[in-house]
Amino acid sequence: MTAHAQPVQTNYQQLDRMLRRKEVEKITARSRSAIYEGMAAGTFPKPVKIGARAVAWPESVIRNWIAERMEGGRA
Repeated sequence: MTAHAQPVQTNYQQLDRMLRRKEVEKITARSRSAIYEGMAAGTFPKPVKIGARAVAWPESVIRNWIAERMEGGRA
């Protein structure tokens, strides 16, 4: 009889994929400077630190930001 691996159960909801800046640029069609200008103005989400010299955005945060714009929010 073969043993089947049981899925590991966690208390965490499905974790977001973390997006690096170049991927955020592709998804949002915004340039690097537009992303940083938006962050400074408070109109674009700020990233989270994922390492000593690295940041990324949770995918759900970027998708929500896009959805808000599609619903007629500020661009």
